[in-house]
Amino acid sequence: MTNRLTTLPVPSGRDVVGLLPRLSAILDGTEPAVLPVPAADEREIRRLTDALRPGDPIDDGVALVVSTSGTTGVPKGAMLTAAALRASCEATHARLGGPGSWLLTLPAHHIAGMQVLMRSVLAGSEPVVIDVGGGFDPGLVPAAVNSMSGRRRYTSLVPTQLIKALDHPGAVTALASLDAVLLGGAATPAPVLRRAVESGIPVVRTYGMSETCGGCVYDGTPLAGARVRIARDGRVLLSGPMLASGYRSLPDHPAFAETGWFRTDDAGTVTDGILAVSGRLDEAISTGGLTVVPQVVEAALVAHPAVRECAVIGLPDERLGRRVTAIVVAEPATEPTLDDLRSFVEGTLDSTAAPRELHLVDALPLRGPGKVDRRALEARFG
Repeated sequence: MTNRLTTLPVPSGRDVVGLLPRLSAILDGTEPAVLPVPAADEREIRRLTDALRPGDPIDDGVALVVSTSGTTGVPKGAMLTAAALRASCEATHARLGGPGSWLLTLPAHHIAGMQVLMRSVLAGSEPVVIDVGGGFDPGLVPAAVNSMSGRRRYTSLVPTQLIKALDHPGAVTALASLDAVLLGGAATPAPVLRRAVESGIPVVRTYGMSETCGGCVYDGTPLAGARVRIARDGRVLLSGPMLASGYRSLPDHPAFAETGWFRTDDAGTVTDGILAVSGRLDEAISTGGLTVVPQVVEAALVAHPAVRECAVIGLPDERLGRRVTAIVVAEPATEPTLDDLRSFVEGTLDSTAAPRELHLVDALPLRGPGKVDRRALEARFG
């Protein structure tokens, strides 16, 4: 029988538990390939279905097609086999100390949320769910964690959720009682990570993407079976049994040009077996003939006591080509100035990296499961 891609409407809230039997069949290979779509978002459903064509044939063995949240905004659709999904889940549980119950706090049509459901299926447990359809409310965390059962309990968050949770004492206490809190989807500011650790939250920093069934490197160390290497241009390459078989409708995409390896858009280094990611190559800012990596500047800025969150982008400049611009969510009752932030950054980085423009905002726009939408910021301020 021809394997044809079908849509899988994914609800928010408690109703998502109703998908578990179908996900079990997908993992067993007895269900056609599915494309998860957010059930209540008609616009996103149209965007995904137009690009990824449910109803058309797809390679045998593909179980799940997950839309990527790449910077281009064009869904590519990572094709994941049941074997890859199982390998990812099993390697995660092995690293964390064994199967357990999970708290779902992420949209399940993205890979991070979907993997919480998949891990629950393989663990034979039912996840506790916090409805994030209207945003993440840390006030719901204590009751949700208290309702979790089993010898081991886990959850998965993105940095913006952790930042909110750290301001809610009850959420901090609840998260600290878990056996692991996976943290991924975007880079975590060092002050946020330090504050979480000091609060007793068992944070596990994850690195990966839809093309690797989610995180495949935990705290810098690859999961069982995963491999990391650095290309000559500093690019991070990933391999392992959790690797996607390619992109839907893009058989010759250069990211999968080398058999068994995925070429990320991230720059990084490996020291004593530990991966450190410095930033995305496709987001680097060329200013005055020099290259500035936004994530490096962001790491410097969030160490400032008045900066709660920030994003760094490059805006057009007649003299420099692009000028480094900081978009900042300030800490309450503070109002950092451009001169102050420039001086602060110059204390640790070259002056080229110091922002030449500053905008204060109430919140940063996000895309996917928790990444800053830099394109939206460039459109707004450029």
